[in-house]
Amino acid sequence: MKGKPRASLRGLRTFCVAARHQSFRVAGEELFITASAVSHQVKGLEQELGQQLFERTTRSLQLTETGQTLYEEAHPLIDRLEELVAGYAVGHRRRTLRLSVQPFFGSEMFVPRMAELNDEHPDIDIELGSSDEAREKHPANVDLSIRLFRAPPEGFESDLIFPLRLVPACAPAFRDKLKLKRGQIVSDFPVIVHETYPQAWKQWSAGAGVQLPEAGKVTKLDTMIAVVRAAERGIGAALAPVPLSDAWIESGSLVRLFDHVLVADVSYYLVYRKTALADDGVSALRDWVLQTFTDER
Repeated sequence: MKGKPRASLRGLRTFCVAARHQSFRVAGEELFITASAVSHQVKGLEQELGQQLFERTTRSLQLTETGQTLYEEAHPLIDRLEELVAGYAVGHRRRTLRLSVQPFFGSEMFVPRMAELNDEHPDIDIELGSSDEAREKHPANVDLSIRLFRAPPEGFESDLIFPLRLVPACAPAFRDKLKLKRGQIVSDFPVIVHETYPQAWKQWSAGAGVQLPEAGKVTKLDTMIAVVRAAERGIGAALAPVPLSDAWIESGSLVRLFDHVLVADVSYYLVYRKTALADDGVSALRDWVLQTFTDER
């Protein structure tokens, strides 16, 4: 028994392009075929359906009521099918990867580079989340994470990105009020402290050979972004992470006070499960992260 004719996908796609442009000539330019070939495919579709889809005159091309209805229903399906085929054309399907980063790294390092990632890996979509920067733990239900650890986490694979480095920085107005004598601070010197690293100023002071005033005001904050923002507002001097704070310093929002850099006892690591690199998408994202941020070490 002979079944009902089914419209060819090629003819349906050609019809949708012609309907969108209201022109066989422009549709042909988009599809890299002649206007007569577009007209021939549309006529073939009309014959299959037993319906007229366009009103044709010597000067215009207008959709019939049936043609308009078909276009509204068909073009989203054709668009989705083309996206699906494009995903397989590069050798694998489009992938959505979940990446967890600590907030300041995400806002100051990763997000500014996302356009580069999209250009290099258009088949990878990123779900980016931030999590508590004080916890040395790889979050569950993510493909990779970028976090601060004192040592590579056990039970996972990891790659060192760079150690946390801290430099004294403040607002320009704060620096202008600072008084030094023979390299030592002789004026009020309020400091901002990240509560996760309460000894950082003492460690920096010992390494730099700069004595901090004992009675100085101390402001404790729980996130790196809050520490840097407070310094920008002139609340005090902060140990700002580099290169994460480079944009703030380059813009003049912050200025460095001293040359000595404190290398902290924690480092940024890229962390993932031991079996994760079997996934081409995870492997590609890992390689991109390491290549992109290697120069920041």
